[in-house]
Amino acid sequence: MNILIDELPEAVEVDGVEYPLNTDFRTGIQCILDFEDQDITDDEKAVLLLSRLYKDDMPKDVNQAVRLAVKFLDGGKEDDAENPFGERHRLYSFEKDASLIYAAFQQTHGIDLQSAELHWWQFLALFMDLGADTAFNSIVNLRRRVKNGDATKEEREQALKMGVVFDLPEYHEYMNFEENENAELFALLSEGGQQ
Repeated sequence: MNILIDELPEAVEVDGVEYPLNTDFRTGIQCILDFEDQDITDDEKAVLLLSRLYKDDMPKDVNQAVRLAVKFLDGGKEDDAENPFGERHRLYSFEKDASLIYAAFQQTHGIDLQSAELHWWQFLALFMDLGADTAFNSIVNLRRRVKNGDATKEEREQALKMGVVFDLPEYHEYMNFEENENAELFALLSEGGQQ
């Protein structure tokens, strides 16, 4: 898939059947916020992911439905694809950094996210190119330097003074559904997906 020449996906195909997706960037962000929520179990995250992303029906194969949903959220990359930036640490949060991200979109791209109509993949492309002179990019770069051990003494002191604004709890980016032990949940989802 090449965003420059191919149409952005609006559905996924399983066993020859197309399943329409909610492709609005707000849906994608809400799915990521669900992943970040430490109070939600992996089973609950799976249910939320499927209910938010699939418009109507979902594939009968729930594991395939989840795999395709995660691939969609990853911008079409396979879930085991290597991180292009080589990051090992969490550097931002759509919850904690929401106002900074909002301002960065306005500053860099002239886009007011409150009124924007963007496909999730359009949002991802623009998000990856937020300007170096934005407050969001500044805090992300500071977090990167501190977590990689490259920060100066002054930068570490600055991060310490920022306290909760700077700190982000670590979390598992995605759930491991292949090893999910709650077969009953997936059976119920599979039955619910059959119309």
